[in-house]
Amino acid sequence: MPRIDLRAHIWTADLVYTGFGAPMRAGGVAVVGEHVAQTGPLQDLRRAYPDAPIEHKGRYLGIPPVNAHTHLDLSAVPRYQGAYVGFVRHVIQHTRRGARGLEAARRGMAELQSHRAAAFGDIVTREEVMRWLLTESPLPGVAYWEVIAPDPTKAAEVFREVRARIERWRALERPGGVRVGLSPHAPHTVSAPLLKRLAEYARLEGLPMQIHAAESPAELEYFQRGTGPLAAFLREVTGLSHPAPGMTPVAYLAELGVLEARPTLVHAVQVTEADVRILAEAGVRVVSCPRSNAGLEVGRFPWGLYGKYGVEVALGTDSRASSPDLDVRAEAQALLEAGLEPRGVFRALTRGGYRALGLAAPRLVRGTPVRQVEFW
Repeated sequence: MPRIDLRAHIWTADLVYTGFGAPMRAGGVAVVGEHVAQTGPLQDLRRAYPDAPIEHKGRYLGIPPVNAHTHLDLSAVPRYQGAYVGFVRHVIQHTRRGARGLEAARRGMAELQSHRAAAFGDIVTREEVMRWLLTESPLPGVAYWEVIAPDPTKAAEVFREVRARIERWRALERPGGVRVGLSPHAPHTVSAPLLKRLAEYARLEGLPMQIHAAESPAELEYFQRGTGPLAAFLREVTGLSHPAPGMTPVAYLAELGVLEARPTLVHAVQVTEADVRILAEAGVRVVSCPRSNAGLEVGRFPWGLYGKYGVEVALGTDSRASSPDLDVRAEAQALLEAGLEPRGVFRALTRGGYRALGLAAPRLVRGTPVRQVEFW
């Protein structure tokens, strides 16, 4: 039987986040055997364990990361790089070829685990994937049922179908497992009357909700002027034509009352300062997917604006169809390489993700097994 080393070691990193307060510089954890013995400022640990060697573990040490936005059933679709509307065509093409489904979702889950994600938010489009996530997922998180229904004349019918599904699936939820959520896909792919109904239903039932919004310049142009490549694409695939709202996507969601349900907005790149103020006042959280944003040429996420108004930001990879992998740590690495302030990056990677999914963040305390300490 192998011996357990009971000598104390002090682990540290450029930034340490134990789940309490804010990420620390010059912080660390004291490890004895297979458990954490103490956490706190490095100087306190040195005093408590003067003979312990100090091991620098890299850029980050702390609680595990969260991938707050994925599409696991797109894990078999090759990556696309280029303008947003081309990406949508790419996904539709591969969906028609049968690339989406349970096998792809299983592959995506295995990849999430290999990259040490502690929890996830997944957009679900197949009933078999929803049932599998609710009954067998090895990770906690939220499975958001995606709704795409732009025809306002079918709003009541679609709502009844969605509500029946959600009520059936909620009976499959396990304590500490995956929760059922809702994802009206985007403000331009779900009709206004249906958006209102879904948001009110989510608010009354306490359902978590994610909406893709304000992602690309084409989306902004569509909402403000009713022109551009997205407007043309929507007319082509739906046969419907609606007058432009004449406002930003965020203002549109606010006008419909959707933000009263406090959804999490995914992407939210093409926003004004007024938009961010609206989101802050509504208590809305945002998930940013930096590498997907870069690959789909949607613009730069305005970190400064969100920080100014105190909007909670989480990180996600988006899908394999728009990102090189499902490693949310690589999203953080991309932001660090772009010069973003590390504390904000690691907060988004951890606490922001747990909060976006409605989960309690773990904490590193005396007795925490060392296998639960993340570093890289």
